[in-house]
Amino acid sequence: MKPAYDEMNTSDGQTRGHYASYAHWLDSTLPEVIARKREEAELAFHKVGITFAVYGEEAGTERLIPFDIVPRIIPADEWRMVEAGLRQRVKALNAFLHDIYHDQEILKAGRIPAEQVLGNALFRREMVGVDLPGQIYAHIAGIDIVRADNGDKSGEYYVLEDNLRTPSGVSYMLEDRKMMMRLFPELFARQAIAPVEHYPDLLLENLRAVAPPGVPDPTVVVLTPGQFNSAYFEHAFLAQQMGVELVDGNDLFVADGTVFMRTTQGRRRVDVIYRRIDDDYLDPQAFNKDSMLGVPGLFECYRNGKVNLANAVGTGIADDKAMYIHVPEMIRFYCGEEPILSNVPTWELSKSDDLKYVLEHLPELVVKEVQGSGGYGMLVGPTASKKEIAQFREKIIATPKKYIAQPTLALSTCPTFVANGIAPRHIDLRPFVLSGKVVTLVPGGLTRVAVKEGSLVVNSSQGGGTKDTWVLEQ
Repeated sequence: MKPAYDEMNTSDGQTRGHYASYAHWLDSTLPEVIARKREEAELAFHKVGITFAVYGEEAGTERLIPFDIVPRIIPADEWRMVEAGLRQRVKALNAFLHDIYHDQEILKAGRIPAEQVLGNALFRREMVGVDLPGQIYAHIAGIDIVRADNGDKSGEYYVLEDNLRTPSGVSYMLEDRKMMMRLFPELFARQAIAPVEHYPDLLLENLRAVAPPGVPDPTVVVLTPGQFNSAYFEHAFLAQQMGVELVDGNDLFVADGTVFMRTTQGRRRVDVIYRRIDDDYLDPQAFNKDSMLGVPGLFECYRNGKVNLANAVGTGIADDKAMYIHVPEMIRFYCGEEPILSNVPTWELSKSDDLKYVLEHLPELVVKEVQGSGGYGMLVGPTASKKEIAQFREKIIATPKKYIAQPTLALSTCPTFVANGIAPRHIDLRPFVLSGKVVTLVPGGLTRVAVKEGSLVVNSSQGGGTKDTWVLEQ
């Protein structure tokens, strides 16, 4: 594998210009001062309760997500390009979702194989013909971006995947920034760093903007599956930051074709639900009849335009990794433009030639389940054992259409505090793109870091940590 692109230093050891001010501060700050600040950060995160429950571990086990005080810094011109690419991509994804649940023009044109969409388990036939405010499906999108060297293009940005169902992590972005400003106010005084703390206001504004027509003062709630969900902290945090109610399925009910919330003052109509529950569990009358998490009758209200859901039912088809391959074509079809941000080259294992190549090169590649998430259900060939590769080979041969494969990219690195000092660790970036009357996003996003040496898996569920992301304003 090629050496990774270093975000802070050039290949000849020089500090990149946008890191110069921070590097000077780091060199002139005593190690014991930094150590004390790191301890202070860890204690503060424990106090606030910023934890992440990991499925598969002992019940009730929660981890503190490792937080690193070396920020990831992005210069203004780079961010402008990334921002434009993200807006373009999310507009195309929303257009695709509206199209496949209505006229299906992209399928009729043969630009995407119809069977890949209509035969996909994540395609919700119940959504066909349902009209949504603003034709918006992905109100909140988390687009994962990586940097890697590609021939002559050093440090090019790529989209690794699109998260459109219930993207998480924005609370860590906000808390990381709050922590850095508290610990190191002098750094923010030295240079103009674009703010992110207005994200909850933007989110609420976008959610209110997609209320059913004719509702002058819409009521918004955050619907959580409950305190045992891995991202429950985030659900409660966002509700508190927006100043709206955090509810579970038992707090809501349907009467007279309308969704209401139980309150101490009686029932109150609900107009927009920011749901953090998967489609299957939203409404036992429409989907999984055994669900205890959802609201009976909710989907019928939704279909009739009496309440709006963010994100929409059926968005999963667009963040399925088999659909990821076709996003550049969606951009060309719906926007009439070439993609600003490139996809990672991807092999589609339902194709015999791609399958043959991947099986011959498994130790070199990353293989992912098309409907997997959170770093689960994947093989990182260069770090896998012979036994793991052999087992994965059998899975692929049994059901090749369940997988895609990509080259093992040398994700860019950022200096990170580890047990024996500062060392490079691989990172990615998840910006959060909001769609309402317009497409908006705060500068930067959540930088995730693979804390373990040599690891390319940054997911918090797999032991990854986070960093504050600074976008310079000039």
